[in-house]
Parts: sequence; structure tokens; C-alpha cells
Amino acid sequence: MRNMSREDLLTLMDVAVQHASTFPVWPQGEAPGAQVSTVRFQLEEHHTGPSRFDRSVTGVRAPEITVYAPQNPNGVGILVTPGGSYRRVVLDKEGSALASCFNAKGYTLFVMTYRLPGDGHAEGADAPLADVQRAMRTLRANASTWHIDPERIGVMGFSAGGHAAASLGTRYNESVYAPLDAIDQQSARPAFMALVYPVITMQEAIDHPQSRQQLIGETPTADQIRRYSAEQMADEHTPPTFLLHAVDDPTVKVENSVVMFTALRRLGVPVEMHLFEQGAHGFGIRDALGLPVAIWPELMMGWIATKV
Repeated sequence: MRNMSREDLLTLMDVAVQHASTFPVWPQGEAPGAQVSTVRFQLEEHHTGPSRFDRSVTGVRAPEITVYAPQNPNGVGILVTPGGSYRRVVLDKEGSALASCFNAKGYTLFVMTYRLPGDGHAEGADAPLADVQRAMRTLRANASTWHIDPERIGVMGFSAGGHAAASLGTRYNESVYAPLDAIDQQSARPAFMALVYPVITMQEAIDHPQSRQQLIGETPTADQIRRYSAEQMADEHTPPTFLLHAVDDPTVKVENSVVMFTALRRLGVPVEMHLFEQGAHGFGIRDALGLPVAIWPELMMGWIATKV
């Protein structure tokens, strides 16, 4: 990926999207908690740039999973939670752009949309967690469909989606929605976490203000701050974790990854962290091209291979 042009990447994204398939996270389409929300779904065609693959969505009521399947599956699945400041979910920059490099190594990607914490769903700030729990359980229950091992399914999250992923890895056992069927008997614990410029903490000195506002508002209680700070919710059962961040990130401070690394190391949880001098925020695949950070998919896949 390091020597690829943006045009080449766009071509690969086009192929990936043409071959992808999509299915709902919840069996009835809309999430049960969406019944009390007044938001309406909207597709934003060019939110992250001018190409046809710069899409994002707002007003998610019926979360979906788009499957990017490799020709030769290696048995490992990755649930992907893209970013969007908890105000939207991007579809391509941290979704379809990943497909070519991860599929080439046999990884099956499941890029999902999820409901947003400030959209008035019944679960409130736990709406994203409910969706990612249900998504992980659904993948595990149907693993044979995609030729993956149910014990080798991890989660990869970006920015605010990194918070959703870290919430799954630290709060997988919490009951945040009423069980619907046999799928909900499955474990929601991911086999590993890969967190890319993630929102981790609600500590005011280093938080991401937009995410904090959407999750816990202007005057949160101490318990809210703790509950939505992944480094405080981690324990010795938290999955092995890979952290990636740019030191010059102006949006989500690099200290988010640092505090998660420190917490997991103290707990004895296997953790690896890569900090790059340049990259800013939201570099994904496309905006990493030409920078040292462009090597990150290889670093991540090399680490995953040692964990599952």
C-alpha cells in the first residue's frame, strides 16, 4: 500500500464495493431502541472528499454490515467500526478503502454502520454498544457462512468508532439491550481489538469534545465519565489490543492511545502501540499514502497473526 497512488486505491475501492454484500445487524432491520428516536437516515455523498467513495451516513436507525470477503479466507474476521465524531459514520475512508489490502492477506472484513449516542434511541449513549454487541454475536453465530473461525473474530475501530470498538472490548458482558433470539446467547467478546486514532477517554484534559458531548453531555457525573472511559473499564479479561496513532493528531489527542496502553500494560493484557510523528487525524489508507504511517496495515496484520 505504501507505493500506491490515490487513483489506484480508488480503482480497488470500486472493485471491492461491486463485490460486497450487505445485511442488517438487527433481524427486523431497525434496532429495537430506534422506535423512540425521531432521526431520519441520510446518505452524504461527498463528506470526506470529492470521489464517489467518500460517503457517510447520519440518522442511522437500521445498522448494517457490509461484507468484504477475500478469495482465500484465512479464517479471521474483523468487525470494522468507522469513525465520524459520533455524529455520522463514514463508509469508505475507513471502510471500503481497507478491503483490498486486508482481503489480499485472507482477512474477511465486516464494515458496519451503528446508531449514534445523541440520536435519542432508547439505549441512549449505549446505542452504539448495543449495535456492536449484536453485530459481533451475529458474526460468531454465522461464522461458517463466511469460512471464518468464530473464535478468531476481532474488532477494528477508527476515531469515535474506536471508542465503540473499545467499548465492545471492555463492556462486552454488559446487558445493554434485551435478548432477541439464540444469536444473543453468543459471546460478544472480540478475540482482539485494533484501535486506530481512537477516542478512548472522557477525561476532560485529553478527551475529544465532540464525542464527549454526544455521549455524556456538558455536566456528566463521575460515574458517566468512568463508564465511557475505556481505559477505566478495562480489566484483565480485555482482549489483546493494537493501538495506532499519529503524534500530530489535532482532533483526538495521542494521549487517548497512551492512557489505554498504560492501563492495559498494568493489567497484564497483551498490547502493542505504534505512534507515528506525522499523519494528523483520520488518515486511514488514503491520507497515509506517501507517509511512514502508510505501513500500518502490514504492522497490524502482522500483530493479528500472532494473536489468533
